[in-house]
Amino acid sequence: MMTLKSLEKKLQKADRKQAGLYLFCNFVSLLLITAYAAMMFSPTVLLVLPEGGDSRKQMVAIFILALFGCVVFTIYASGIFFRKKARQLGTLMALGASGRRLLPGLLREVLFLSSVSSFAGILAGFPIVWILWNGFRLFITDSTQMTLRLDFKCLYLSALLFLIVVAFSCVNAYRYLRRTNIMEIVHEEHRNEPVRELGTWCGPVGILLVFAGAVLGYTAPMVYQALFSAYSPVWINLFFAPCFLGLYMIMLHTVVHGWNFRRKQSYKNLIARSMMKFQGKQTVNNLLVSTVLIAGGTFAIFYLPMMGMGRIMEIKQRPYDYYYLYRADQTIPGEKEVSDLAAKYNLKIKDFKNAPYLSLAMDGTTEVEDEGRNFHYEYVLLLEEGRFLSEDSYEMLTGEEISVEQGSYLAVSNVDETGLYYLNSGAANLTNMVTFQSLPVTFAGYVHYDFLVDQIGYYVLNNTDYESIAQGLTPDWMGSTVFFNIDGEDSYAFAEDFFYTLVSSFGPECELPVYYDRVTKYYKEQQGEIYWGDTDRMTKISFSRPDESDFRLYWTYMPKSRMLDQMDFLRTFSVYFMMFLFIAIICSLTAMIISYTRCMTIALNNRYVFDDLKRLGASPAFLLREIRGQAGPVFKIPSMVGMSIMYLLYALLMFGNDGKWTGSEIGGMTVCFFILIALAGVYYLIYRHTIKSMCRQLEVIE
Repeated sequence: MMTLKSLEKKLQKADRKQAGLYLFCNFVSLLLITAYAAMMFSPTVLLVLPEGGDSRKQMVAIFILALFGCVVFTIYASGIFFRKKARQLGTLMALGASGRRLLPGLLREVLFLSSVSSFAGILAGFPIVWILWNGFRLFITDSTQMTLRLDFKCLYLSALLFLIVVAFSCVNAYRYLRRTNIMEIVHEEHRNEPVRELGTWCGPVGILLVFAGAVLGYTAPMVYQALFSAYSPVWINLFFAPCFLGLYMIMLHTVVHGWNFRRKQSYKNLIARSMMKFQGKQTVNNLLVSTVLIAGGTFAIFYLPMMGMGRIMEIKQRPYDYYYLYRADQTIPGEKEVSDLAAKYNLKIKDFKNAPYLSLAMDGTTEVEDEGRNFHYEYVLLLEEGRFLSEDSYEMLTGEEISVEQGSYLAVSNVDETGLYYLNSGAANLTNMVTFQSLPVTFAGYVHYDFLVDQIGYYVLNNTDYESIAQGLTPDWMGSTVFFNIDGEDSYAFAEDFFYTLVSSFGPECELPVYYDRVTKYYKEQQGEIYWGDTDRMTKISFSRPDESDFRLYWTYMPKSRMLDQMDFLRTFSVYFMMFLFIAIICSLTAMIISYTRCMTIALNNRYVFDDLKRLGASPAFLLREIRGQAGPVFKIPSMVGMSIMYLLYALLMFGNDGKWTGSEIGGMTVCFFILIALAGVYYLIYRHTIKSMCRQLEVIE
């Protein structure tokens, strides 16, 4: 005799396909979040990506997009599961089972399926990270700094998503069992979920909202700081909200109206459009999630060419093969020592130029933090350190003759003037840090020489002023700047040997990053305060680890070597590249899986429609066109919207940085465009595979 419990188990067994879809959706969501969180919390990544820097901000921003997408996806998966589960529940209720009787068994099943799929996704996330990371090390580049270390605090984020998955599943279970209309429950899976139809205006308005949200979100923090003299709070990011509303309206327009503006013979797409509209809520949710993930992946992969192109073009355009600088109190290789070292590799040096500079204190106004998030501006006589060349020194290095009026100074910038935030254009006094003699000055503009541009900055003084302010300076506040070329083809072995020789020549007092300012340190100590540079982890670079990214990017006296910078480029930026490439791969794969899953769900839900069309005599070509009409928007619209929005947003960000597009930025955006074409090709291949799978599912000849 069959009991209600055994019947319940038999019905559950019959619904294994729907349970499998639910398991798969939860598995993918937890895998993505776990893998992403593992990378985001990895000490390997956190030690390289500077705290508070743009790289970390971009990483967190994309994670928020991915988390939002996964939450929506899991809610969608739960809804689909219970719509299919409704038939089983209705059958059991028709046989006399009450909702209270069915609730414990349903909750056990939901908890079991949610736990199994979630834990499987969490466990699979770590091997995915390990495979991708070590694959990058094996096939692209490797360094000791790339040894992968994981911090299992990342599991807190996985646990959060797991709780969301379980919570929504339990809420849905309770909601379905509270229904009393048994026939409504039985036919739940065939009930359509049309979205509210808005006019054709919703698509164009959605596009405007996306752009408005991007502009508002980008400018709101700056406006807030200007109005309230305070750092912007977290809630300021709500100004990005119109972007999501706009995306939803774009997807809604896609489902309800489509983007075919040719009204003649619109009946040709009547069946495909109607099927999409009748299941509009599910389709809109999927399109939204896929778009968000594609946008996040696109934003991540743009980081690679934008960083790489600027660096490659800068290295190629250098007028000299080598540049280095040093303090006068250090015993550093001169022309003879460099020539002797080059001779070991059968090389000769030429165009050796050595010019002195002074390290002086510059005054100016700076932000001073108050209690809370507020700040105010204060004038500081000893604000920061600057390196000053005389007119003669500048001419010796560059070959360019300039004239600087007495009592003024010039700042050395690149031709595009994109690095002006490193330069002080408002100084009124320069101070000798030994005698504390001051020199009143005014800013006289910029002189352009890209090779001298770095994160501290060079300035040029009149020869007379230079000699006057230099009186009494000790060697630790003086130095030299050196340029030279290799006669013929350079050697990587020499470049590497020269770099290590140079590093070993410096004393421990020069083991400092570019953002460690000796003038600021002196001022803070005079105020009875502790200089942040003596406590912050970011200042702890070491001569014992000269190959690490932090050392090569931020050491104050880091030389420029065309050969070394070209050959070690990938190794220096390996962690940056790996992190953003990983994000792009994970987000893109997840978007493809979600789109594929949605298309297969469409095939299952609408099988009876295609069967009816076959009975009415529809040709295979007609059925194939209807299948493409269903699957096409699921793949094409998220890809087009996500990629185009991020491309335009990135272009706006590049323009917003300094009010112009430089040659390297234009080159980088060109490379990004070709990357989008390649990505579109990959999505098209997945789309073609999905069409074949749908045809097999619906028994349609392709």
